[in-house]
Amino acid sequence: MTDMRRTIKDSLFSYIFKEPEYTRKLYLSLHPEDTDVREEDFKLVTLATILTNGIYNDLGVLVRDKLILLVEAQSTFSVNLALRMLLYLAATYKEYVEEQNLDLYAPKKVSVPRPELYVVYTGKQNVPDVLRLSDLYEGAGSAEVAVKVLRGDTGGKDDIVYQYVRFCRIADDQRRVFGPTQLAVEATIRQCLEEGVLVPILASRQKEVADIMVTLYDQEKVMEIHDYNTRMAALEEGREEGREEGISAMISTLKELEIEKAVVVQKIMKQFNLLPHVAETKVEQYWKQ
Repeated sequence: MTDMRRTIKDSLFSYIFKEPEYTRKLYLSLHPEDTDVREEDFKLVTLATILTNGIYNDLGVLVRDKLILLVEAQSTFSVNLALRMLLYLAATYKEYVEEQNLDLYAPKKVSVPRPELYVVYTGKQNVPDVLRLSDLYEGAGSAEVAVKVLRGDTGGKDDIVYQYVRFCRIADDQRRVFGPTQLAVEATIRQCLEEGVLVPILASRQKEVADIMVTLYDQEKVMEIHDYNTRMAALEEGREEGREEGISAMISTLKELEIEKAVVVQKIMKQFNLLPHVAETKVEQYWKQ
């Protein structure tokens, strides 16, 4: 089963930045010095397969066969992202090696693109500027991964990271007002257009963006129902386990007091509201223990 907990903002991040125009804008936000880069210099290498626990990565880009750029969008902070990014990077390198037919056992050195790892953080919690794999283990280690945190607070209003973060903040505000509804979607898009946020894609693909948001709102509702049913089932299971322990303990105690089986059956029938044949089965089951 795919992970349905992906947020509207994260899913729209993937939708927006897979477009060549926005891939280039994102790259230039990270490398403003490389003004000669063209849209055809980018190749999407976002993982299409499911990784551990059904997690997809948000965006993978190969730049001129020299750089692998992995970018995740997160509204909630987790230091574990460094480990997740390591898994994404390993899987991306694996696909690159297979595609290029690289022989990793040959004596000659193979050449691979260098990696850069980023997370676009849209929440309001104070988080580190860099997340490191070494934060997750104790002592010295021979492996390190560094993930730079982007908050959209350095490039100005024309910066694409700023605009994406602003979109997320507007979406959060409208959702608080209207809930996860069509009204929230429409209000979000309207305010973004008024503020000049992500205008080209929101103006030209307004219906597609709205459809994605509505679909993911619906998925969230399904998951909320699923989570509620799961919690209720777990609670009922716990109650049943406690009930079973109570039956077992009562039968054991009455047996030690040398109470006759027939009397024990009557007592647990009354105590636990059991049918006669169920009570008889329980007594036979626990009497032997």
